[in-house]
Amino acid sequence: MKITQAVFGVFHHFALARELEQRGHLQKVYSTWPWARLKREGIVRDKVETFPWIHTPETVLNRYGLLPRWLSDDLGVQNALRFDDWTAKRIPEDTDALVAIAGAGLKTGRLVQQRGGRFVCDRGSTHQRYQEQLVRSEYRLWGVDLPVSDIRDTVREEEIYAQADAITVPSSFALRSYVEMGVPREKLRVIPYGAELSAVSAEALTVSDGLDVLFAGAVSLRKGVPYLLEAFARLKVPGKRLRLAGSLEPDIKQVLRRLPMDGVELLGPLPKAELMALMRRSQVLVLPSVEDGFGLVMAEAMACGCAVVASTNTGADDLYSDGCEGFIVPVRDPGVIAHRLQRLADDRELLATMRDAAVKRVERIGGWSEYGEQWVTLLQELTGKS
Repeated sequence: MKITQAVFGVFHHFALARELEQRGHLQKVYSTWPWARLKREGIVRDKVETFPWIHTPETVLNRYGLLPRWLSDDLGVQNALRFDDWTAKRIPEDTDALVAIAGAGLKTGRLVQQRGGRFVCDRGSTHQRYQEQLVRSEYRLWGVDLPVSDIRDTVREEEIYAQADAITVPSSFALRSYVEMGVPREKLRVIPYGAELSAVSAEALTVSDGLDVLFAGAVSLRKGVPYLLEAFARLKVPGKRLRLAGSLEPDIKQVLRRLPMDGVELLGPLPKAELMALMRRSQVLVLPSVEDGFGLVMAEAMACGCAVVASTNTGADDLYSDGCEGFIVPVRDPGVIAHRLQRLADDRELLATMRDAAVKRVERIGGWSEYGEQWVTLLQELTGKS
């Protein structure tokens, strides 16, 4: 079985590539990032091809706020189209299946199907229109006047959903969104992400006074950050601290001045090594997302010994049990978040138990191996090859 992948940047696709390579199935990985960034991912150079000419400069310019929204949207659309043209010219004729991250591979996927292969759309979030509806409602709640998405992306996404032989999603929450939007259930497969075991340490978990709370991800309305800030303000703990690690998105900038910020640190985006070190110094990760197909940072934080408080819209119930490794809370409910954090602050034995359980849960997941096995099973079913 020969499998080729196409991905914007990295995401979780290089973890999948490593699993396919170990099992002898990886043919090629196409990415929109340069080899200088990709070489750390552990895939040999001759199996990686890159098309960095649009995505890489766009990412750098956006990082420094140098692109207006309309131009960033247009570059994103052009990157997807040109990347697809480029992969269609290169994909080997004997490819048994193309696994493309959502938004990529429409033309290339059709070509693979015409040659007798299969096309899988791998989507890390909910259905595109479902996601847009949730985020748009959040914008209305906070009085934010910004476009939610580019209609060209939405149309392309839905064409891909229709064309693909299968759509993979990382959580039951994401799967339900597709069913609600009319996608046939038999076309969908839930494959939860794995966890990076290298973060697990034999060292004793840090113990400190107060409560060190961490948020990791894009600081945005979609991620539910205002509800975390409101919850943290209600927390009655001397020496409490909340660190927000991630880029400050345009929508939250319109809201932040209205929110309580005492004891809050805005760290901006951090290199992976620094983020993992910060996770090891923290006691609790909070991910209060309004929409999040599967918050990969949850597993990463658990591996570092954090208890997790996450919303029902993060895929948390596919990763851990409410009341065991942390808590699962309703969306848009700062009162419940505050109550759960207060419990952890007041009951240090409960906090220690949850942190220990979080590490053990990640160890049971077994890295990315199970993720790879589920993918191989799906691809064998689709292609009829071993």
